[in-house]
Amino acid sequence: MFKISPDLADLLFRLFFCLIFVGLGAEHIVSDALIQRLMPRWILYPRAVSIACGIWLLGWGSLILLGWHIRWAAIALGLFLILVTIVVHLPGVFSYPSGLPASARWMWDILQRTNLVKNLCLLGVCFHLQHHTVGKYSLERLTSE
Repeated sequence: MFKISPDLADLLFRLFFCLIFVGLGAEHIVSDALIQRLMPRWILYPRAVSIACGIWLLGWGSLILLGWHIRWAAIALGLFLILVTIVVHLPGVFSYPSGLPASARWMWDILQRTNLVKNLCLLGVCFHLQHHTVGKYSLERLTSE
């Protein structure tokens, strides 16, 4: 394996970590039909909630990419992950949406279990970012010099 500098490794780490938040945030804002289908039926104004979530994900995810206030961004994204995991994915592991054909339940199980574990992994990174020092390819470092 080739060796890269710690500063470049930090930039790549932040880039790959925030891709899911930036991409999903944009999806929430632009094309959220599938996301709304996954929302619990008791959520009022699902489109507005989806857009708000998209702005939250896009904004905080972008801060991590830029290397600016990453501790605050990690806290904000961690809170989002906890909320979505408790409200959407954890119940989804134990129940099926009404109208879901029995032949499609295996796919629902895979979707919910995968998202549950993914969210827990991402939450672990958010905990790590509480003690992470950004490299020279970050706004925090550029503005402090």
